[in-house]
Amino acid sequence: MQELNNYPVIYEQKVAWGDMDAFGHVNNVHYYRYMESARIAYLDLLNIFNQDVLTVVASSQCKFIRPVIYPDQLKVATRVEELRNSAFRMSYLLWSESQQAYVASGDAVIVCVDNQLMQKMAIPENIKQRIKEIELTAQNNI
Repeated sequence: MQELNNYPVIYEQKVAWGDMDAFGHVNNVHYYRYMESARIAYLDLLNIFNQDVLTVVASSQCKFIRPVIYPDQLKVATRVEELRNSAFRMSYLLWSESQQAYVASGDAVIVCVDNQLMQKMAIPENIKQRIKEIELTAQNNI
């Protein structure tokens, strides 16, 4: 769990009974939803939803390490690994409270889109600066 200190945003996710599938563990689609919720928490810190920029997930992946079952509480650690001209790459680490272990990891490339033209745009400078500030709280100097 020590590695969670390297992530500036930790989103708490309660596992619901309905998240499980016929095999008795959390269905893989829910891991993407958990990461999405953590991403939205991070984007809220950027105040990005009140600006003239949209964000689109260009790609995402998840590595499933251990199955999760109900009941459980997950910590979804989130950080920005890389800033590009018009996109940034986020990474996620999912920690299970009941198992006391990492259960999944993932990443996503987020592209900034002009909300009027609906075309890719450069990351606004104020958003880049805010990302850097947030990341410095976890000693992640990007």
